[in-house]
Amino acid sequence: MFSKTFTALMAAATLIGMAHGSAMAAEEVHFSSEPVKPSALRERLAKQRGEAVPSQPGTPLVGYLSRPEGAGPFPAIVVLHGCGGLGPRLKNDVAGRLVSQGYVVLAVDSFVSREMKSTCQNTRSNNLFTTTDRVYDAYGALNYLSKYPFVAADRVALIGFSAGGVTALEATKVYGIEQLMTRKFKAAVAYYPTCSPNDGDATVPTLIMIGELDDWGPPALCRQRLENLSGSGPEIRLNVYSEAAHDFDVPTANAGTVYFGHKLEYDAAATAQSNRDVSAFLRNEIGN
Repeated sequence: MFSKTFTALMAAATLIGMAHGSAMAAEEVHFSSEPVKPSALRERLAKQRGEAVPSQPGTPLVGYLSRPEGAGPFPAIVVLHGCGGLGPRLKNDVAGRLVSQGYVVLAVDSFVSREMKSTCQNTRSNNLFTTTDRVYDAYGALNYLSKYPFVAADRVALIGFSAGGVTALEATKVYGIEQLMTRKFKAAVAYYPTCSPNDGDATVPTLIMIGELDDWGPPALCRQRLENLSGSGPEIRLNVYSEAAHDFDVPTANAGTVYFGHKLEYDAAATAQSNRDVSAFLRNEIGN
């Protein structure tokens, strides 16, 4: 049953790719993360003391831009990779699926310009690179996309996978870095993140998708966050897929795979359902 389902999904993906051809080809682009901005308090204190306002320039980044054919403007999506870096699955397969639905997609590589390969052993082990840095990467990508006439700059969503999902939640939490930004995301999607129970409300409608058996990003932590919401913010929707583990949508995660002590396993049913859930969510929040 598994092999038949997998074969059918791959055949469907191939047909989609053939149907959209060059519209799905990714173009390598270069931009910078959003410069680190001081809080309003630090800025005010610096001015009172007659000091220069502290600032930190953005980091040069590489991304892969895919778009539908036509003039647009199209709603757009910024995609953030996990702790293992940006691979062809996100910049080609996932981006291709989203482009086929009418979205411009920018897949961000947060590692290559920093000469990094992985943060999986301990995502906070390198004091020079944290989730906060990736939040600024996300907003740099948003600003870069917003300059294109074929992008509807007021309809851009943020989608992150695993550690990228953590970043997506961090980038759109209330009282977070988002409040320092001029441009805002319209919605956020987090695939199997490790939720922070005390993050509070989100600033935009948010979809979190996680496997019931995920031992890297336990769904219990996400449920705790939802229990701590004020009830007055945008909806945070949590979809938990039964019998699914971490990386449930990664076809190369074969049964029995263990990565840094965590179970990874592809689940065709969870993948198909999550694709439907994301499509419906994006259609409702940013159009198409």
